[in-house]
Amino acid sequence: MREGAACGLFIVLLDAVLSLALWAGLVLLEFPGPGGLAGVWASGAAKWPVLHVVTSALTDGEHRSVLRRFVALLCLLPPVFVSGRVLVANPSSPEAHAGPSPDLIVLLLLAPVSSSLACAVWEKGLCGNGKLKDGDQANARQLLMRLVKYFRPDTLYLIAAFSFLILGVICDTFIPLYQGKVIDMLRGQVLQNGFCFAVGQLALVSLGSALFSGMRGGIFMCSLARLNKRLKHLLFHTLLQQEVNFFDENKPGRLSSRLHSDVERMGRTVALNANALVRSSVKTCLMLGMMLQLSWQLTMLTCIEIPLLATLQNKYSAVSKELKDQIQDCHARNKELASQTLGGIRTVRSFRAEREEARRYNEALDQMCAVKRRSGIYSSVFCVLRRLVRVAIKILMLLQARSLISSGRLSIGSLVSFFLYQKPMSNNIKEISYCYRETVSMEGVISKVFSYLDRKPRCQEAGDLAPEKLRGRILFENVTFSYASTPQDTPVLKSVSMELQPGKMTALVGPSGSGKTSCVSLLKRLYEPQGGRILLDGEPLHHYQHKYLHQKMALVSQNPELFSGSLRYNIEYGLRERSIERVKEVAKKIHADKFISELEYDTDVGECGGKLSDGAKQCIAIIRALVREPQVVVLDEATSKLDIEAQHAVLPEILSRGRTVLVVAHQLKTVETADHIVFLEDGRVVEEGTDEELMAKRGRYHRLKEELFSPHS
Repeated sequence: MREGAACGLFIVLLDAVLSLALWAGLVLLEFPGPGGLAGVWASGAAKWPVLHVVTSALTDGEHRSVLRRFVALLCLLPPVFVSGRVLVANPSSPEAHAGPSPDLIVLLLLAPVSSSLACAVWEKGLCGNGKLKDGDQANARQLLMRLVKYFRPDTLYLIAAFSFLILGVICDTFIPLYQGKVIDMLRGQVLQNGFCFAVGQLALVSLGSALFSGMRGGIFMCSLARLNKRLKHLLFHTLLQQEVNFFDENKPGRLSSRLHSDVERMGRTVALNANALVRSSVKTCLMLGMMLQLSWQLTMLTCIEIPLLATLQNKYSAVSKELKDQIQDCHARNKELASQTLGGIRTVRSFRAEREEARRYNEALDQMCAVKRRSGIYSSVFCVLRRLVRVAIKILMLLQARSLISSGRLSIGSLVSFFLYQKPMSNNIKEISYCYRETVSMEGVISKVFSYLDRKPRCQEAGDLAPEKLRGRILFENVTFSYASTPQDTPVLKSVSMELQPGKMTALVGPSGSGKTSCVSLLKRLYEPQGGRILLDGEPLHHYQHKYLHQKMALVSQNPELFSGSLRYNIEYGLRERSIERVKEVAKKIHADKFISELEYDTDVGECGGKLSDGAKQCIAIIRALVREPQVVVLDEATSKLDIEAQHAVLPEILSRGRTVLVVAHQLKTVETADHIVFLEDGRVVEEGTDEELMAKRGRYHRLKEELFSPHS
């Protein structure tokens, strides 16, 4: 920091020496009009490369880039100022052609002081709060440009919106000007026959401002709604394609928040900030032109006031944020202390520590009051300084305005118009700074949403295999699997091999945590095995079409998940169309036709099926599975909550048509009637065979059956 300040001071001194040398050379050579407009531009053009080379030689890194901007401002500010003064001057006055006078004070003092002030405000005041490293700036820029591309379908809407925005800003800019003209007419300084015309102009631009602003706002909101709809649909579609492991790591509440809150915040912040940024920038330029046309002297005073106030505001905001954080910490400590003391009042009373706790709490309150006192002092000092700056600049403006009015170069109406421009001008610059910081602060939200949009599912893509005839023979070949939340060296399944035959029922048996549910999840392709493979009719599962596979393989769990909506919606979930006759036919076969007849097909089942009993939910889940006419059915304790009659009817219906059935059950009768039993323990197949064969072995199945499947248990 000190090195940069020293280099900046050296550059200012070198600029002064060069300016003095150039001015003296022009005078000695008797160059015509050394203070003219061409001479000022020539001086700036001559100094710029010299100072640029000196800056490159003396500095490096961040200081070099800042000082290069300072050099450009130092060399260009005087020519631009003089050019603006000539442009707004009265063409009939000699000032419009003579250019500036060769005043050494202006040459050597005004330019470096104003350039230093402007550079300091830009680097520290306006950009300090949202300052990023070069890599972060590039990343933020890329994110914003990518987000802007999503507005491409609304190009015509945006063109219309920005057109109305510019028209509205132009009307806003002329309102104070015509107000000043009307005031001059009221004082009788101009002919009264133009009064009605001036009032008409004022009414016309006011009406145009309101009309164009309303149309601009409406079109922007419409475009924003369309953007949010597109982004939400795209993000929701992307989330649905992710593997189940992704949802294990990211909770539904967080994803839902990203989908709704973050997408809306992202679109609203960027769209509305772009709207405000363009509006404020255009309005600032137009108002600055109007103010220069009214009085360049008063405009220069305004340009001094705004940077000073911006610098004060930036410094106060930094200090205020730190004090607010301290106050929040004090509040948290006080709350914790009070809660701890009151919650442990029995201990406090037992040790007669009431006075000590009161002393500690009082000290905590004193500490918080001290921080609040400092915050109040800083706030008061800031308010005093801000008002002093405003009052000082206002006094200088009034003195300058009195001189201009006395000399006839400014009217009362023009002075009123200038003051009407001054306040919005300051607000526009604040809004530009705020929009910049607000947009930068959204980088994290935008980056997170785009990271979800860019994420590719970490699973094998589904193939296009969809045979008309499916036998349903399933083969597990040395399947090894572990969840993302568990270490790789402790897999849930360890080289599991088993076969499920068509037309037969296979039962998975084993203690809790043995891997039964993991086998079901892999069979439904909710997860991918890390080793081995699962074959369906000799083909890996991922070779089949996604929709085909899940239509031919149905799962009925112990606690089926239903969705809010009608009975029809839950039964036909994922299907295009199924007739009510087919549903009633399936219900009749599993003895659930009475349940279906009592409910209308369009009956609302409530949120997550809350209006139905557990048995009714299982009935719906079984019907939902069977109307798909699957070839493979997986039952995870799927009949435990049905009545006896329905339980006896479900398995024969499921086993009909040569289906492959996998049962995960804890009921004795279900396991005994299975054609094949696979006993899992610690992720391995320990035993397999029929009930009689396993009981004859008197191994783990026999012991578990004695412990868990006993009728007395």
